[in-house]
Order: sequence, then C-alpha cells, then structure tokens
Amino acid sequence: MERLKVLVVDDESRMRKLVKDFLVKDNFEVMEAADGQEAVDIFFDHQDEISLIILDVMMPRMDGWQVCREVRAYSKVPIIMLTAKADERDELQGFELGVDEYISKPFSPKILVARVSAILRRSNVATSEEILEAGGIVVNKVAHRVTIDDKEIELSFKEFELLTYFLENKGIALSREKILDGVWNYDYFGDARTIDTHVKKLRSKMGEKGDLIKTIWGMGYKFEV
Repeated sequence: MERLKVLVVDDESRMRKLVKDFLVKDNFEVMEAADGQEAVDIFFDHQDEISLIILDVMMPRMDGWQVCREVRAYSKVPIIMLTAKADERDELQGFELGVDEYISKPFSPKILVARVSAILRRSNVATSEEILEAGGIVVNKVAHRVTIDDKEIELSFKEFELLTYFLENKGIALSREKILDGVWNYDYFGDARTIDTHVKKLRSKMGEKGDLIKTIWGMGYKFEV
C-alpha cells in the first residue's frame, strides 16, 4: 500500500524532526519546509501527492496564515495548524481560513499523529453507496462533493464532515459534546465555540438551506427537513 504523504512546515528543525520521526514510524512519508514560502513552492510542485499539511503559524518569509490562504485558494487538502499561542482569536482565525485542526504547542507527537490518521481515515474511507440526500441537499462522501438544489457548493474539509454528520443524524437532537466526538473523533479540550463557529460558516454557505440546521438552546443542534 502506498504511503500517504504529509508536508511538515516549521522553521524549527528540531520540531520538524520530532514530528517527522513519529509520522514515519506510523508509516507516513514526510516532506519538509523550513518557512512559508518554501512550503507554498513545495505544495504547488507536489499538490497531487500531498494528503495533509502540518503548518506552524510563526515563520519567516511567509507566516502560516498566509500559507493557508495561498493553499486554500486552490485546494481543500486538510491542514493542521501548530502555534505557540493559546489565543482564542488565533484559533477562530484559523477556522475562518479553513484550518481543519488547531494544536497549541507544546503538544504530544503521538496525539498529533493520531489526529493526522483520524483526518485521513475520514477523508479517504468511503464506499460508493455513501451518498446522503435530504431537503435538496446531496452529499457524495466518495467525491467529497455537496450540491444544494443541483448547484455545487464549496466547503472546507471540516464543514463537509459536519454537514455529513448532520445528514446522518437528521431529526436527532445533538449536543455539542456529541458533535465534537462524532466529527472530530477524539477527546477535544476546547469549548463549544469551536462547534458554533463551524455551524455559522456552514449555514452561511448553505444559503436558505442553512435554516435546516436548528439551534437547540442550551444543548446543541438538530438537522431537520
């Protein structure tokens, strides 16, 4: 089986080596970039090969936010953001730019690799029967494609996962904790604002159909046609 390729971007060589060693041990192939500009150059030279990007925020020549903007203009490749800052505003900015995971330093390399595996497992494992339909919304889990009334809409990886989870559980009241467990698939140590931020962006992209995601005050959400 071909090894999946991960691009690790960090200006600290020790950090790149630490992350690389754990990824290689888990059978991933790793490419490295020491700054943002190098990361963009490598990505666009190899974008058909790269399955995921692990991206530091604070870097010379081009910071992680700008790298994310450049990549997101052309690709939905999953992005995990690393930062030394534990600032909620940074985290929200990351989600606004389409970051799929957000990890503050210091972190456990084993947890990082587990999150990489979980993201790639969810993005790659699907069967041809996995097409969900409700209220004019069609989610094709294999093609990673969403149409609303036959018009395709662009969603980030995490928005796609969230909409898929809602359709799979339509009519069921879902707590924020249950959504975190179902969509993020690990013990998340953030708070409910992570969910609320993603739901807000998803609703806006769905237009009028965004009203199908009902807010249950004090609990969470329910997708109801």
